[in-house]
Amino acid sequence: MLQWLAGNFWTIIICAALAGIVAAIIINMVRKKKQGKSVVCNCGNCKNCAMHGACHKK
Repeated sequence: MLQWLAGNFWTIIICAALAGIVAAIIINMVRKKKQGKSVVCNCGNCKNCAMHGACHKK
């Protein structure tokens, strides 16, 4: 078991880092959604955006 862990140490570290990054992105999206901000749109000029109807419902 320890030999397997030693042989795959960097793979485990990289996978853990990627999982952390994905978790941070998801947490950020959930926080934005709870604040009422759009998760999709970050363009700043929403009236010309093709996604205007989808991210800013009336």
